[in-house]
Formats: sequence, C-alpha cells, structure tokens
Amino acid sequence: MKLKIILGTVFMSASICMEAQTVANAYKGVSNGNPISPCVFCADPTALEFDGRVYVYGSNDSQQFLVNNKKGSNGYGAIKSLVVFSTDDMVNWTFHGTIDVGKLCTSWGWRFAASWAPSVTWREGANGKNEFFLYFANSGGSVGVLTANSPIGPWRSPLTRPLIDGDTPGVAPCNWIFDPGVVIDDNGTGWIAFGGGDPNNQGTKLMPGNSRIAKLRSNMISLEGKAVNLPAPYLFEANELNMMNGRYVYTYNTSWSDRNDWNSYAKRGSYPAPSSCSMCYMVTDDPLNPDAWEYKGEYVPNPGNFGFGWGNNHTHLQKFQGNYYLFYHSMVLEQKMNTGASGFRSIGVEKATVNENRQQINKVTMTNQGPSAIKRLDPYSLQQAETMSTSGGVNYEDFTNIEKVAYLNTLGNDASKNLQVKMNAGAWTMVRNVDFGTEGANSFMLRAKGTGKLEIRLENVSAKPAASIELSSTDFKDYTISVEPSLFKGVKKVFFLFTEANNVFFDAWQFSKEDAAGIQALVSTDETTRSVYDLSGKKYNSNQGMKSGVYIRNGKKVVVKH
Repeated sequence: MKLKIILGTVFMSASICMEAQTVANAYKGVSNGNPISPCVFCADPTALEFDGRVYVYGSNDSQQFLVNNKKGSNGYGAIKSLVVFSTDDMVNWTFHGTIDVGKLCTSWGWRFAASWAPSVTWREGANGKNEFFLYFANSGGSVGVLTANSPIGPWRSPLTRPLIDGDTPGVAPCNWIFDPGVVIDDNGTGWIAFGGGDPNNQGTKLMPGNSRIAKLRSNMISLEGKAVNLPAPYLFEANELNMMNGRYVYTYNTSWSDRNDWNSYAKRGSYPAPSSCSMCYMVTDDPLNPDAWEYKGEYVPNPGNFGFGWGNNHTHLQKFQGNYYLFYHSMVLEQKMNTGASGFRSIGVEKATVNENRQQINKVTMTNQGPSAIKRLDPYSLQQAETMSTSGGVNYEDFTNIEKVAYLNTLGNDASKNLQVKMNAGAWTMVRNVDFGTEGANSFMLRAKGTGKLEIRLENVSAKPAASIELSSTDFKDYTISVEPSLFKGVKKVFFLFTEANNVFFDAWQFSKEDAAGIQALVSTDETTRSVYDLSGKKYNSNQGMKSGVYIRNGKKVVVKH
C-alpha cells in the first residue's frame, strides 16, 4: 500500500521551485458539458453501457495533432490508436487512456494502416465471462476487430488480418471499406454495417452503392455468408446500428452532392431531401433484404459555422440509464484553442428524444451546454485525477501510465492501466455537481508525487482557497489534511489548482467525514463485506487488484483476502 502522510495545517520551509503567477486558461467552460474532454482531440464516437457507466470510444485525433507538432491539417494517417472515456453522471468524464491498435495488430504486417471510427458492443459469453468486441476502420480499405473481457481492456487482436476487406464476398464494388457499425440483436446475433465514399462504378448520387451489411458468426470475429447492399440515399460514411423494439436502426452521414434527383426516390415518403453532410437513418425487420429498409429522414442537420466547424459528422445513439444520448464530434475545442491547426475534432453529447415503439429519432441540436447531470459525484469515494468536467493547463500528453505496458502500448497511456496527470504550475482540473451532504467533509486525501502546492477552490477557480496542501516526494504518497466542514458541504464545483509545481504528478483524491487524525491506513479487525472498486472507479465483483488486508475508509472496514 502507498505510504500515507497525515498532515494538519501544513507549512513547508523547503524551497518550492516554481510558483504560479497566473491560472491556466480553460478551453471548455466550467458549466459546459461539451466537448466531453477539455484537452483530448477525439472523433467518430461509439459507446456501450456496462456496470452503471457509459464507455465512449473514438479516433485519437490527438495522436495526429502531436505528429503535426500541433499545427497544420489533420491528415488522419498517423492515427493508429483509439481513446476511451467513461462517466456515470454525464458531466464528469474519466479518461482511461488509449488503445494502441497499431501495437496490437503487429501480426497484420503491411495490412495494418490506421485505426479510425470504432464501433463497440459486448455480451455475456457462454462461459459466464463478459466479452467485448471493438471494430475499427483500418484506414479506408478494411475493417478490423479487437476483443477483451473488460471495457478498458487489455485488448488483443484475435486475427492476423482484417475481418473485412475487398476480397470479402459481397463487398465489391465498395469504394471505402470502413466506418463499421455493430449491434447484437434481441436473439443474440451480431450484425455489422460498413462502407462509404463517392458513388462507385455502378452507383449514382442518390444511391452511391457503397453501404454494406453482414451477419456475424457466433464468435463475432468472422462473417456468416456474404455482405449485401444496404440502399441508403446519399450515403457518404459513418455507419452505426441500434436495436429498437425488435427492429434494426441504421444511421449514416450524407454526402455533399446536390439533391436534384430526390423526387426519383420511390421510398422518400413525405420526407424532404436531407441537407448536405447531415445524419439520416433507416429501419428494417430484415437486414439482409435491401427492399425491406425504410428511410426515416434526417435527425442531425449539418451545424455549419455555428461554432462547431465544418465537415462530415459521425454519431452514435446510446441508451443509458433509461435515456437516449447522441454522441457526435465537432471542432469547437480546436477553434477555442486557436493554434492555427485545422480538422482536429472533439466528441460531444446531447440528450436525444427517441420513440422506441415507432423507431423515431427527433432532431438533435448540438450545443455547448450538453446534457444535465443524472447523478451527483460522491467525494467520499476514491476519485481519479483523470476524472474531470474541465481543466486548464492540462494537455493530452500530460496523461501518462503509472505502470507502462510496453508489449501493449507505445504511447505510455494504455487503457488497461491506471493513469496519472502531470500538473504544471497554474494547471488545474475541475469536477462539478459534487455532493458533500449537509454535514460536510472533515478531511481530504491527495495522492501525488513531486514538489508543489495544491489549492482546493470552490465554485470558481479564482476564489480564495478553501484548503491547501504542500507536497514533496519522489514516489506517490497519500497526503491527508483536515478541512473546514462548513466550507465543504452542499453541492459544489471543486477546483484542484496546483499553484506551485516541480515534476508533480496527480493520481487521485478523496474527501472523508472523519477527522484526518482518525484515518488509518491498515488495521487488524473482523471481516466485513463491502464493495471494492478498481482505480478507474469500476466496481469489482471480487477483490482483484488490491493487496490482502483490512482497509478503513470513512470509518468503515474493507476486508481484502486472496
């Protein structure tokens, strides 16, 4: 167990190397929900619900941003990894790091090129273990698949080549074999849609002919039969699949071509022609029958220049805790940074209104505000530093792994391990909707290393500090101080500002209702059953990942035996 230092009011005479003269700027407002990350460029979202959290995966635009030295245009070619985020309240997001797809697919040899636009699903396998399947676009020429037993990995490539390519039966002619969308239907059968691009040699503007759908075998890593055409008007890219009331729902992004031939589309019904570069959808009872698909119209118009940039969009519709949410990408973060770079995207989310019985998706408008919180953050549970609503002075490259896993990742922040956040002087993170209760907190624990000073500020990053800690160590340590309960009660925005920092790495934090002097690291006591959580806040069904012993948190005993 990491060393715990008990501090009262802390004053250190040691010299601190660097003191912040200013507070770092934020590119995402403290009351805004979008984008979900204040510092990671990411796009093409997909999502799943698991164990009370929604996990979101996307293309790692930040990888290209760094290759470009934070300037120039996003060419996508250097994107060889995926990002992972999760939340249980829809406003505070935990960054779980990256999945280094290029490293995992070394057995593909020359066949691997890039990893874009993932689609994810999961099921409980026949052996009782959870099985996760993550499909991705291998540039524009094929589709690959990764598997895991956890939403954050570790992931592996079960194949030594792409799952789908130009030689797959039923694919040709298809200009771009990419942007997979996967779903497991009510009978447990997996389905995958894919494809895109300008009209193929047999297509038209109205029917480009590049969308395909196929049934997956029970192993989810091979196809059963051949792929068939999915007749989507003005299709360009961004395939995704959902199930609603027993029916298959297919969503996609439209092209920029003119709509002069819309009236020739026999299945247009009363729907007007979709706008250029918008999101549309279709439904069916029989996915492999092209004639059975029904066009249902547009649900996300192109946002144009209303602060969300240009370009095609990619959405995923996810049901979570009884409500639907639409994930998408925009360039609002890039525009706020104003670095001169272009085409670097960020994932956003909005609450969506959906009628499952009629498979109707009402139009969704992109906003800075995003959805409201669906629950309050518990400050009395261990929280990771990489959980935040927004931040200032924190960049993508500041997230690093405490334990590097070289065989899985060359980026240093693999999704299967716990992250730390490098904090410079003036850098800060913020979580909102934090519920301290009516009695308030009595103590605070900081897990960090380096030399510096943390100030906890409430409601506003410019507010006077409500508490502060000075730290100095070369290894991660738990620093605990007393705090004034009258300040830490009710529902608050909480800012963690490092006013001084020399090689500081921030790992985790936790408030307690106990006095600082009463918090013990390890004691001997009788066994008491209690839930155990991993370093990402995910509840374990067992006590894996913790050393044997008896832990005291908030006056309650946690017993771990191996």
